[in-house]
Amino acid sequence: MIKKIEYIHEPDDLQCGQAVLAMVTGIPVSEVSEMLDNRRETTLKEMKCFLSQNGYKVSDERIQVKNKNELPRLCILSLETPRCWHWSLYCDGVFYDPEHGVMEDFPVCKRKYYWNINRKDEV
Repeated sequence: MIKKIEYIHEPDDLQCGQAVLAMVTGIPVSEVSEMLDNRRETTLKEMKCFLSQNGYKVSDERIQVKNKNELPRLCILSLETPRCWHWSLYCDGVFYDPEHGVMEDFPVCKRKYYWNINRKDEV
């Protein structure tokens, strides 16, 4: 069962990954940064490892997506925005973007990829 997502705005421009991890796990973003020993950009490897250590399984496959109806119930998004590559979160029809807020569709971006997330006890 997917819990309700509490939106978290990124503490600064480099912590979108930490904010996504905090929204998925419910762990405060400052603790996520401490646990990662990283207050800058996060890698996919860091995100997958953190989620695994906190009871989640992330798919191995990166899937390109064009429309939100192609997305699974819960997933990490990697988006090529006009400024940079950016981490975001999608859950049950809603986008929780650490920079742009809660949205009904993708923020402006050229390319979009996702990795499915499940609780380990649901796999």
